[in-house]
Amino acid sequence: MGQVTGVNIPSMRNHNSPLTPEVWLNDLFTSKAVQQGGVIRRKARDIERFAGMVRFMAEIHRRGYQVAENSGQIIIFCNRAPVRWLTPCVTPISSKEIGPKSFEDFGQRPPV
Repeated sequence: MGQVTGVNIPSMRNHNSPLTPEVWLNDLFTSKAVQQGGVIRRKARDIERFAGMVRFMAEIHRRGYQVAENSGQIIIFCNRAPVRWLTPCVTPISSKEIGPKSFEDFGQRPPV
């Protein structure tokens, strides 16, 4: 079992991967973007598959980073700066509610 800030986390290993969860997380957090305080993105299913979400979130918490999730993608802000949303929270709408779009909707003519 691994231990992160006093919490025992089982050391689960994906038998389809040659990497242990610890090695996978180490590779993730030693990337150039992380070292420069940038932003990285991973599929939630990959995080769950290779490291486990509990272990991943414990590492995020340990580092003081912030994480957002959208449509199965995990966006990791690899710094401690505040995250400011530039769009207001709105209720999502479906493509059925939007309806079909045409070039005229965007003030353009179709290509000839």
